[in-house]
Amino acid sequence: MQVVATLSLKGGVGKTTVALGLAGAALHHGIPTLLVDLDPQANATIALDVEPTTGTVADVLDEPSRSVLRRAIATSAWGEGLDVLVGSEQNERHNHPDPSTKQLERLARALSRLDDPDLGSSLGRTDEKPGEPYQLVIIDCPPSLGQLTRSALAASDRAILVTDPTMFAVSGVQRAFDAVQAERDRGNPALQPLGVLVNRVRPRNAEHDYRIAELRELFGPLVFGSVLPDRSAVQQAQGACLPIQSWDTPGAREVAAVFTALLGRLLRSRSRG
Repeated sequence: MQVVATLSLKGGVGKTTVALGLAGAALHHGIPTLLVDLDPQANATIALDVEPTTGTVADVLDEPSRSVLRRAIATSAWGEGLDVLVGSEQNERHNHPDPSTKQLERLARALSRLDDPDLGSSLGRTDEKPGEPYQLVIIDCPPSLGQLTRSALAASDRAILVTDPTMFAVSGVQRAFDAVQAERDRGNPALQPLGVLVNRVRPRNAEHDYRIAELRELFGPLVFGSVLPDRSAVQQAQGACLPIQSWDTPGAREVAAVFTALLGRLLRSRSRG
């Protein structure tokens, strides 16, 4: 099982869009996936149109037991094989600015229990047969560096640093990169930045071209070669609670291709790691 966090310490850059796009790509390619919605806004949970549950990730962070975890996981309306550890505004009570080591370890402890057959993916699950084990866990972090984001980094193998092509992009990426490095030093040496993904890029926009070049100069090959174009299809698909991979327009196909490439890079990183 591979765990990846989508991370941004600057709000409004489309971090949740990246988490959803990656989840949609995994679903499209038949990879049993769990999306963990740590953001108190719970936008990923809303977009994935899950059925009501008797627990949320906030309850799991209170008590990371198998029984609580089971109550907080729901099947996404996008299709079997993509499940959600559902978010809630109650997550905010776990976003302490200076958490203890014990608090930071709770999410990792919970995810370690996913090997329980009763907690397998909805893919292939029947009354007589447990679901397939999750191969991928995607954690959607809030845009702040408190307990929630640090818990995600403490539990992850890779981090995707999400930004947009604005004047604040460089400082935001640098802060996110420093957060990854700090968590590596504090206790998760397996954590690596997968790369920097630039979102909402408009073609033939001089300011966007300049900011992307600035990012590439400072962060080199860490910046993905492909960027996510600014396409209305993204908002349209999210508004319809559908994956971008199911939205049949040229713009949607362009965006979906970037997420397919991102998924491939993520899976290859595991084989190298």
